[in-house]
Amino acid sequence: MRLLCYLFALSLMACQAKTTESEESTQANQVTDTSDASNQIKEAAQETSVYIQKLDYDTNVWFDLKDLDPSIHLELRYATDNNFVKEAMYDCGRCFLRRDVAKAVIRAHQDLQNQGYGGLKMFDCYRPRPIQWKLWEKVPNPDYVADPRKGSMHNRGAAVDLTIVDQDGAELEMGTEFDFFGKEAHHDYTGHSPEIQSNRDLLKSTLDKQGFRWIRTEWWHYSYRPKSFEISDMLWACAQN
Repeated sequence: MRLLCYLFALSLMACQAKTTESEESTQANQVTDTSDASNQIKEAAQETSVYIQKLDYDTNVWFDLKDLDPSIHLELRYATDNNFVKEAMYDCGRCFLRRDVAKAVIRAHQDLQNQGYGGLKMFDCYRPRPIQWKLWEKVPNPDYVADPRKGSMHNRGAAVDLTIVDQDGAELEMGTEFDFFGKEAHHDYTGHSPEIQSNRDLLKSTLDKQGFRWIRTEWWHYSYRPKSFEISDMLWACAQN
């Protein structure tokens, strides 16, 4: 009888030890899980903080196109000397547009991607009026540069200069270079090949669906018409990496 009681006591102690072990293991796992979750929250908060720090502009007024869709192509010519004045006008290239205009551009970009193209490539977007003055001082001719006293759609953040690229990022043939000032750049020029005309028509129809209108003399230039905006002097900062 004593032997049975002794064995029962040993068995009970072993069960209690296993229970304690199990509880300690569960608690340890809970601590680990809580720690992992905490680390994930901290990492997410850090990423959000970095992103917010990059938003160095008034998001109630403007959108930087790359923040909306990083797949859009940028070749902002006035941030280089590859333009008709042969001089960089911007300290750095950023494609800012009014919020509604930016969203419309992205819809057009994604529309082209859904058709199998690479999307849009931007040559120029919002152009601050101080930059318009710099251009005007170089070329004081309203046939080529808008008088900054009146301002342009670019100065309002409502105009874009752009083209279409294929899936490899190569520009579709449009008949002339960007900022080519000659009759071949006009929409009503009839001497282009069927392929070039088709490319121009695609650009025009895609942007027309989103509320953009073209001008007769420049195949690359489109202005957003559903809303009007004030001329702006906002100058952007160069983004920090």
